Amino acid sequence: MSLTGKTGVLGIFGDPVAHSLSPSMQNRALREAGIDAVYVPFQVPAGELARAVAALPALGIRGVNVTVPHKEAVVALLDEVDPAARRMGAVNTIVNRRGRLVGYNTDGTGFLKALAEDLHFSATDGRILLLGAGGACRAALVSLALAGAAWIGLANRTRARAEALAQEFDGAFADTRIEVLDLSGRALSAPLRQVDLLVNTTAVGLQGEQFDALPWDDLRPAAAVYDMVYRQNGTPLVKEALKRGHRAADGIGMLAGQGEEAFYLWFGQRPPAGMMARWLRQHLAE
Repeated sequence: MSLTGKTGVLGIFGDPVAHSLSPSMQNRALREAGIDAVYVPFQVPAGELARAVAALPALGIRGVNVTVPHKEAVVALLDEVDPAARRMGAVNTIVNRRGRLVGYNTDGTGFLKALAEDLHFSATDGRILLLGAGGACRAALVSLALAGAAWIGLANRTRARAEALAQEFDGAFADTRIEVLDLSGRALSAPLRQVDLLVNTTAVGLQGEQFDALPWDDLRPAAAVYDMVYRQNGTPLVKEALKRGHRAADGIGMLAGQGEEAFYLWFGQRPPAGMMARWLRQHLAE
């Protein structure tokens, strides 16, 4: 890569950010697309977020991704927020449009793209059970409801968090019923016999943990399983699902999908098809 005075700058705001795979993924995409730009990580503590965002127009930075813990806090710092991102209450992509900062959330789009490409799954009229009630669950809920899901179940270890999330969106989606469930084998048995998709939106599995409460025998054979977590050799959830004959995929597709959407927002063109997911898997394998 040759940097000049004309090289554009993009990046990612987070704390921590050193572990992020986005710089290697996006820089690879920039090279393959022949775009004169570089994508760099910015370690931004919570107390410095407002100053970092305000500096984007002054420095001429074309755009940034936003990751933990800033996705919610950054919403109030932008000039404009996309309606879907506003509903999610979180922004993960900022576009600098001639000094006007516009926020988007590409997590939901990346999630739906991963479901379609990795599992051949469409949310329309589907019944989906989401494990968790945090920010990732929120993005999944909104994207699935906007895509026409008929029923979305929320099961979280702290039931009150799931109830608060369900209450917030009560009546927001006319065609989608949202139901809160206990995260226990007995409570999940009946729903699992009817769901089309089971999704882990939590960090469980990142260190090799398992969902001990899942009554796998009750999950209908045709149901697919998606784990937003990813590991080099696969997550316990995905391994168990595949062993039992279910279609299953990890979060690499979602990470690539949200990155592709951010790339499109910044440049108005797509990166080479499938390139980001291939690069991520190669990077993890190494």
